[in-house]
Formats: sequence, structure tokens, C-alpha cells
Amino acid sequence: MASLLKHAVFQSVRRFPALQVNGIRCISITPFNLQKYFSEKHEYVDVKDEGGKKVGTVGITDYAQDKLGEVVYVQLPEVGCQLEMEGEAGVLESVKAASEVFSPVSGIVTAVNPNHADKPNLVNESPYDKGWLFKIKLSEPEELKKLMNEETYLAYIKTIE
Repeated sequence: MASLLKHAVFQSVRRFPALQVNGIRCISITPFNLQKYFSEKHEYVDVKDEGGKKVGTVGITDYAQDKLGEVVYVQLPEVGCQLEMEGEAGVLESVKAASEVFSPVSGIVTAVNPNHADKPNLVNESPYDKGWLFKIKLSEPEELKKLMNEETYLAYIKTIE
């Protein structure tokens, strides 16, 4: 196994000479410290540590956007707004219906996605990336224990279909 790994690294260095400095192979690994949690109401929060504070990026799941249909209007909370876990945080209107967005955690809204004003259907096109709704500084990080991880969430949605 170790020789297989050495071979893979060697091949990468051969293809990308910039990975060598003065003949020494250099490998850089970027830490990916986001942890995604899911609510039963189909919101997610990606949590990362920022200077000892937990900050989450909130959006709706792919399952939720699919059930909602094409989103045509997004109403988001204001920056500085205090939200409670499972409290209403906004509204998504689609060609099918209007649906409330609930905050999966408690905290203070630090940013909203400005792209939804011009392109609300980003929620549909890219729910986990460009279609995020708002960022929140968690006031009660222990609430994350009440949410599901991705594996549990995927099992959960199979039970409701």
C-alpha cells in the first residue's frame, strides 16, 4: 500500500513540477473543516470555526428545493437579527407554493446571500454552494447535537417519500 501511495505522489509530482522546490517534493494539504448538519425541516447548516467562534452557512437541502420547485422570490432575515433554533428565518416562494425557512440553530445573522435579489433560483441550481441563504454566528453550539449528519438525513428522507 505504501509503495502504491509513493507511486501516486511521484506521478503527481512529475505531472506538476511546481510541487517540487529545489528538488524536494512538496505536498500541501488544505484542511477542510466544514461540518454539515441537517434539520427535519430540510434546512442545513455548514459549520466552521472562525477564531474560536462557530459560524454556520444556512440553506435548504437539495430534497427541499426539488419538492418546492423553481424558486422565484427569496425573503431573508436582516443582518444582526437574532434567530432561535427552529424559529422562522425567511420565506421562499416558488411557482408551486410559498414555504417558510427555519433556522436550524440559534444565533445572530452575520450575512445574507446578496445574489438572491437578482437570481432567486440559485436555491435550485446550487443549494449547497451558491444558493446558500444566510450566515449565522452560533450562540448555542450544543444545539448541533440535535441535528442530523448527512448519512442520517439521507436515511430520514427515504422514510418520508
